[in-house]
Amino acid sequence: MTIVLIFGYLVTLAVLLIVLGVQPKTSSHSQFELRRRSSLGDEKAKILLRQREFLRDIISLQRAVASLCLVILSAISVYLFNWAAGLFLSIIIALEIGAVARIGLWQKYSQQLYEKYEPLILTTIERHQVILSLIRSVSPVVGDSRVVESKEELLEMVAQSSGAISSSEKKLITNGLKFNDMKVEEIMTPRSMIESVPMNELLGPLVLDDLHKKGYSRFPVIDGDIDHVVGMLRIQDLLTIDRKAKSHRAETVMSKDVYYIRENQTLQHALAAFLKTQHHLFIVVNEFRETVGLLSLEDVIEALLGQKIIDEYDVYGDIRKAATANPQKNNLPTKTRRDV
Repeated sequence: MTIVLIFGYLVTLAVLLIVLGVQPKTSSHSQFELRRRSSLGDEKAKILLRQREFLRDIISLQRAVASLCLVILSAISVYLFNWAAGLFLSIIIALEIGAVARIGLWQKYSQQLYEKYEPLILTTIERHQVILSLIRSVSPVVGDSRVVESKEELLEMVAQSSGAISSSEKKLITNGLKFNDMKVEEIMTPRSMIESVPMNELLGPLVLDDLHKKGYSRFPVIDGDIDHVVGMLRIQDLLTIDRKAKSHRAETVMSKDVYYIRENQTLQHALAAFLKTQHHLFIVVNEFRETVGLLSLEDVIEALLGQKIIDEYDVYGDIRKAATANPQKNNLPTKTRRDV
């Protein structure tokens, strides 16, 4: 009887070492990506998805078998020795068995043995879900390590996703995510770059030619200065002018609809305003109702797409960069000036 118990003790100890030496692993791919690949017929992805699906049950089963082995070892130890020695030996085994099970060669053998029978283990788990539900509580919930918890984390994932998406797709996604946080003042045409037309300007051949050369499709019409915009003059409206008439003033051809937007408004608000008003150009004002720039629908679309829309009317590749050069020589008197 004693020999049988010793043999049983050694077998149970070996089983415990094998069970604790196994480290169930999951794919580095997210569950979504595994499902996507599985739907495309990737057999390896199907296996990895199955492993992830039953990982919680595998860990639960591993812990349950390990606990059962420890109980058996404790019972045999108490039977073979006195209760004090058996209890002491059981405590030592419980504390050190994990470290022994993870010794290089032994753990490698345990892992190879598990991987060999893994399909059978997964099938058994799948068929006996009712039984597994009784021990599943001993295992923590296995989550997806790729759960995104913030917009910043998602932006970082997009930036690090080499090969998965192209550079243009990265730019589109990044700008789309940042779109609602961007302000009008970040992309507007600065005040110093605004080309305007006085309301009493005579639209003769020379003026029309000059307006066309400036390369813009729309011009604010002003009453005195840029802080008093009274209308919008469109190049296409100039095509309807009666050439036989002696002259036309800008105020007779302009559209009197003028829309204003605050410089601290978001681009999402601006886009919604463009869609609602069916207008293509807004006057940007500050808190004092002073004109600080212009915002076009094209500016907003470019910010959303993350790339410049170049057409035949564009004079500057980067209008904000051009504004820093001060082409209109604002606040540059001929006499000595001092910046403080």
